[in-house]
Amino acid sequence: MASLTSARRIVIKIGSALLVDRTSGDLRRDWLRALAEDVMWLKSMGQDVILVSSGSIALGRGVLKLPPTDLALEQSQAAAAVGQIRLARAYEEALEPHGITTAQVLVTLEDSENRRRYLNTRATLEQLVSLGVVPIVNENDTVATDEIRFGDNDRLAAQVSVTIGADTLVLLSDVDGFYSDNPNVNPDAHRYETIDKITPEIEAMAGDAGSGLSKGGMKTKLMAAKMATAAGCAMVITEGSDLRPLKALEEGANATWFTAGLDPQAARKRWISAMKPRGSVQLDAGAVAALHKGKSLLPAGVKDVSGRFGRGDPVAILDAGGHQIGLGLTRYTVEEAKAIRGRRSAEIEEILGYPGRAALIHRDDMAV
Repeated sequence: MASLTSARRIVIKIGSALLVDRTSGDLRRDWLRALAEDVMWLKSMGQDVILVSSGSIALGRGVLKLPPTDLALEQSQAAAAVGQIRLARAYEEALEPHGITTAQVLVTLEDSENRRRYLNTRATLEQLVSLGVVPIVNENDTVATDEIRFGDNDRLAAQVSVTIGADTLVLLSDVDGFYSDNPNVNPDAHRYETIDKITPEIEAMAGDAGSGLSKGGMKTKLMAAKMATAAGCAMVITEGSDLRPLKALEEGANATWFTAGLDPQAARKRWISAMKPRGSVQLDAGAVAALHKGKSLLPAGVKDVSGRFGRGDPVAILDAGGHQIGLGLTRYTVEEAKAIRGRRSAEIEEILGYPGRAALIHRDDMAV
């Protein structure tokens, strides 16, 4: 059976129904304080923790005294704007007593579909967790329309897991796992302990079990599982309404684990290596040797640049003889790369006229 304590980086998705009392519309502060103890417990073991939290619309709805029915887009955006500041403050107040710094990260679907914005999001999240911060990620409901929405935070949590290279995604839900049928209707429905492959038969079992203030159902959880496991991230669905749900999960609480065949880094390398390059960078011998030792590609080691590419595009990595040794996602456009090739990273701002990243291609965005 999989274990939380064996994970290096964990993404935890928290639904509105867990965080906000569906009758009063108030924040469940006792539950949030208990969750903060779980986060501290995980971080005390050296694990990175990222929270993907719903709740801004549910909190703002109560403050603005909006009806409990479906809201118009403008009402949802207004509720999100009011609720988001309260949600961020609640997490800060819950985690600060444990010495944990929090950060708010708001994203839209475009941030994952646009490769440049995807890499920027990845770099920001990486920097935050490297500094020991717990990012609180949510969809930017104040500006997102139906065309640019994830639509539910199960899939958002899976995308965050892929972006940050997490090896475990926890969906805290109002059900204790994946069932063969709706257990509230069919007493013979059984819960799966582990699912190694999401087959058409498994998908046919998923119903739309959305509840209360939450948007997602079991279908969206399966979609999240397919996305996460394909990227090397295991996923678990467990009931989260009790206090200390993560500690309970580790101690054997009911759950369904979706296993991943690859580790996140190997899955990401495979994804990058399958891309079609839009240009190339040719390196000197020293840079080639550095890459084989797992280093990032710095501008100083680049001899030549060709092609037509923008930030975030895949480029072929060539050795001094012109032979391809890998593929990577560049952090600079072709014009910028040509301007800074062969130069030290400290010179980038003077050359380009604005600050840039030290690496031309980061090692995490490279398959050698």
